Amino acid sequence: MNRREFLTGGGGTLAAALAAGGARGEDAPREYYELKLFSLRRGPMVQRTESFWRDAAIPAMKRAGVGPVGVFNVATGADSPTLHVLIPHPSLQSIVELPQKLADDAEFRAAGREFLQAPATDPSYVRIESSLMAAFTGIPKLEVPPQAADGRPRLFELRTYESHSHAASRKKIEMFNIGEIAIFRRTRLRPVFFGETLIGTRIPNLTYMLVYDDAAARERAWGTFVADPEWKALSAKPEYADSAIVSRITSVLLRPAPFSQI
Repeated sequence: MNRREFLTGGGGTLAAALAAGGARGEDAPREYYELKLFSLRRGPMVQRTESFWRDAAIPAMKRAGVGPVGVFNVATGADSPTLHVLIPHPSLQSIVELPQKLADDAEFRAAGREFLQAPATDPSYVRIESSLMAAFTGIPKLEVPPQAADGRPRLFELRTYESHSHAASRKKIEMFNIGEIAIFRRTRLRPVFFGETLIGTRIPNLTYMLVYDDAAARERAWGTFVADPEWKALSAKPEYADSAIVSRITSVLLRPAPFSQI
């Protein structure tokens, strides 16, 4: 894949999503998220990809008005090493316009030359998997964890809920919006974002990210959540039964790269 293909891949599907998003008729502004998974091989490939995001992509995105950008490595889960990159956008138009802004940015091209112009005999990555998500109305904007501002250690959990149909997935999204997100907050399951996947794999699905101080804090928070009376009452409603609206849940634990803005 050459530099232009890296920057502009998926433009046609983004245009389709832009048209679909414009038909939603929603008044409350909400963000859209790009989630990119870089499949890598251990060794120089990891260092090159991290250097690209640290020195070229994140500074260029900041100049383009896009951010904060999260960059994460797998702490516990399959397919390591895989670099996870989360890019929030204020609108679908921002997603459509960003590739050209990067292509026109001379500093970006210079700083990212080693990554962008890697030869076939020494590629920068194995594959990239991308998805596009729309933020939930119940949490319309990404929330940067306080640990990031303080430079403290933090552990992220990225969870994906697949459903057997779009109707079932919408029902689970409804459940989060009307009460489950609030219960999360009260039981110290701190959200970073919640997104409905518009373009990606294993659709229909939703994906969200939580943040903890460490693994012990994660265990405590989930223990508090499952014992919560409001959660028990909400999950006991037949229309919100997992067996009816969720067919598969996957989870991966992530650690932020030292330069991650999230």
